[in-house]
Amino acid sequence: MGSLQGKTVLLTGSTGSLGSAIAKKLSSAGARIALSGTNKEKLNSLLEELGPTHSSFPCDLSKFDEIDNLSDSVIENFGSIDILINNAGIKKDDLLIRMKDEDWFDVMTINLNSVYKLTKNITKHMFKKRSGKIISISSVVGFAGNPGQTNYVSSKAAIVGFTKSLAMEVATRGVNVNCIAPGMIESDMIDSLNEKQRENILSRIPMAKLGSPDNIADACIFLGSEMSDYITGQTIHVNGGMAML
Repeated sequence: MGSLQGKTVLLTGSTGSLGSAIAKKLSSAGARIALSGTNKEKLNSLLEELGPTHSSFPCDLSKFDEIDNLSDSVIENFGSIDILINNAGIKKDDLLIRMKDEDWFDVMTINLNSVYKLTKNITKHMFKKRSGKIISISSVVGFAGNPGQTNYVSSKAAIVGFTKSLAMEVATRGVNVNCIAPGMIESDMIDSLNEKQRENILSRIPMAKLGSPDNIADACIFLGSEMSDYITGQTIHVNGGMAML
């Protein structure tokens, strides 16, 4: 597995099951991590677990001024950002004909608009040092679709197009831009399903098992390390064969 020794990572959505797994794995690989999220208590708890070389930066990603403060504060405190991981995301599911307008816009604001704003800020910084890795978390449903999730699926599909276009813009500046599309990953949401629902999900996965947050964290390490230096504009699918694209 690649080393991230001496690299500084800005990770959004740090306190969820996926974000915390990514943080722990990247820390073990030698990275210094700027942990970002909205829950200060969970951020502090994760920070205590990871150790003093890391720092927490609370931020409401629905507010562009807070995103500006986040990127400025991380660069001021750490001196540089080598890897940006856009992991934060929300779901507000419903059939389109019943979906509230605010549920559409709320999902787009966090899952897509914040990625635009934060990535724009960090890309300017990476341009100056002519190096950097940008990783965004998409989803298998961004490729396959899913009923009751038109807002979420649209945001995750947009991340893929955003990644490809930005990768073309920054390729000659030493900046790699890629995304990861997780399949069905063990989480609190999966744990809440009944046995029949769980069996239905597993029947759609050729490997007949759910993924682990660590599987996504490993993909982050790969894309953040020197092993991916000639990879850009790509999506790494981590889904147990659920969708072969």
